[in-house]
Amino acid sequence: MFDTLDRKIIQMMQNEFPLVAEPYKELASQIGISEEELLKRLQRYQKEGQIRKMGVVLWHRKVGFAANALCAWQAPTDRLEEAGIMMAQMPSVTHCYTRTPYSDWPYNLYTMIHAQTREECKQLAEELAALTRLTDYTLLFSTKEWKKTSMRYFQEG
Repeated sequence: MFDTLDRKIIQMMQNEFPLVAEPYKELASQIGISEEELLKRLQRYQKEGQIRKMGVVLWHRKVGFAANALCAWQAPTDRLEEAGIMMAQMPSVTHCYTRTPYSDWPYNLYTMIHAQTREECKQLAEELAALTRLTDYTLLFSTKEWKKTSMRYFQEG
């Protein structure tokens, strides 16, 4: 169970991470505790499985990736895992997952790729196709970058 301080820490950790030399020290100061206490509690949350990870939300377009595409692949079932592992290891792929295909939508493997131009995205898809020997795919280009948010906890009061 979380106490009042735990709730306050989790609230702070869901916000923008301070871009300073000692971000944990800054956050601890805002919470009113020492940096050591903050780190100790964060380590405990992770050890106990209450926090799985801390991550970054990248706004692709703001950092120069103007062309972003979901590439849907039609992979034979017996090659699905192998192809997925190969694609997931490529630096151009940020997401790689499977979905159930349907009669009117046969794609079962999805990768998200990012580049500066659509032509570069197409080239990356061709490279992935050559790497995996998967030839049936379609590129669905993003037209808008939506607001990216995660669940937020302990926001009351």
